[in-house]
Amino acid sequence: MKIKLDDLDRQILDVLIENTRTPFTDIAKKMNVSAGTIHIRVKKMEDSGVIKGSSLTIDYEKLGYAFIAYVGIYLRKTSHSEEVLKALYNIPYVTVAHITTGKFNIFCKLRAKNTAHAKEVIFRIDDIESVMRTETMISLEESINDKKRLMHDIFTTI
Repeated sequence: MKIKLDDLDRQILDVLIENTRTPFTDIAKKMNVSAGTIHIRVKKMEDSGVIKGSSLTIDYEKLGYAFIAYVGIYLRKTSHSEEVLKALYNIPYVTVAHITTGKFNIFCKLRAKNTAHAKEVIFRIDDIESVMRTETMISLEESINDKKRLMHDIFTTI
C-alpha cells in the first residue's frame, strides 16, 4: 500500500535523513510550524511504516575496518538459503546479505581490518556446510552512499 505524504512530511524526512537526532523543535523552527505538528507528523509516518526506527552512521574506517568486500555465494541447493543466512548472521563482519536471483544465490557485504582478515572471513563463509563456492569482489572505494537522492526522486514522481 502506497502512503500519501505531503510537502511538510517530505521536508521532515529530508531533515531526519540528514540527521536522525535533529530535535523536533529545530525542525519546527525551520518549517514555521509547532514542535507538536512535527511530532504528530513523525508519529504518523512511524505508524504507517514509512519511518522504521532511526539509524546511526558509523565510520568503520575510523574503527579500523576500512576493507570492504562483496561476496557472491553459490549454494548446493537454493532451499538452503535460510540456513546459510543464519550462519552468515553469526559472522559479525558480514554486514549485509541478500537472497538474489541470477549468478549468486546470496550476495553479501563484509567489512574487515585488512586483506588477511577478509581472507579469514571469506574462509568462514566457505566453511558453511551448504555453501558450494564463493566469488569475492574487493571494493576500492564507496563512491555513492546517498539516501536522499532516491527519496527526492520518489517525491518528484508522486
